[in-house]
Amino acid sequence: MTKSDTAPGHGQPPLSKDPEQLLLTKEAAAVLRMTPRALENWRRQGNGPPYIRISHRCVRYRVGTLIEWIQAHAHRSTSEPGG
Repeated sequence: MTKSDTAPGHGQPPLSKDPEQLLLTKEAAAVLRMTPRALENWRRQGNGPPYIRISHRCVRYRVGTLIEWIQAHAHRSTSEPGG
């Protein structure tokens, strides 16, 4: 993997173009530049991006759903609801 194959300064591979690809919690957290613990807390509170629970201890995030969630939370002004 070359330097151009990773996100700038973070050593993370670029987000897959396959919207069906499943990401681990730590991978989804890296995309959001958050901690895995933050995503775990959001799941417990019923917030954050939708996720797939494969089993009690196995959670995944679809790339396409994660992108949709990010786009739905984009704001142009602090005067917008939720902004």
